[in-house]
Amino acid sequence: ANLSMLYPELDFLDRFEAAAKDGFKGVEFLFPYAYEKKDIAARLAGCDLQQVLFNAQPGDWDGGARGMACLPGRETEFQTGIALALEYADALACPRLHVMAGLMPEGTTRESLTSTYINNIRYAAKAAAKQGVDVLIEPINTRDIPGFFLNRQDHAHQLIEAIGEPNVKVQFDLYHCQIVEGDVAMKIRKYLPTGRVGHFQIAGVPMRHEPDLGEMNYDYIFGVIDEVSKECGW
Repeated sequence: ANLSMLYPELDFLDRFEAAAKDGFKGVEFLFPYAYEKKDIAARLAGCDLQQVLFNAQPGDWDGGARGMACLPGRETEFQTGIALALEYADALACPRLHVMAGLMPEGTTRESLTSTYINNIRYAAKAAAKQGVDVLIEPINTRDIPGFFLNRQDHAHQLIEAIGEPNVKVQFDLYHCQIVEGDVAMKIRKYLPTGRVGHFQIAGVPMRHEPDLGEMNYDYIFGVIDEVSKECGW
């Protein structure tokens, strides 16, 4: 359950209990940094929930920033953000950290930003590996976040090969994939067996509503995931 999106009628810290009452065993959210680590940890423990994922600091989110990993000249700020995120991951026993790529500055190209991105994600991965945390990278659709550095599954997997760290994996959001690429089931069949898919996310398409609304047949998609996982012996 993504607590940044679900239960909006409740204060954030009250959403953990709501998720547990609805039968969820794991939760994620965008950012924890406005709250004390101990307060979030207490809610997780009190509701018998596992924190499965959250995002590293993205820069000035309210000002429009959507990550720093691809941005030259922001390396020190990026590294400080990773250190803080890993403090939270340790306190919340969270095994995954999503590191947002960022928006391409005007006049730049993906090619010109790729080395910065690779170096930053490699730095985050090495730091995260010391405490057993996976670093996730996520392709995001161009409608919701125009100008985002990373949009496609094939690009994400190419970058992971270039980064070369075993704890870097893809956050495979089926909503984003359907909007940008489609052919979702075949991409699951192609990429899940690689072992480089670290997390799935779902939402209804096209409006990011509940997954039982819209054009995605999640009953079928879940069957594909189960089938491929069984074939892989998982």
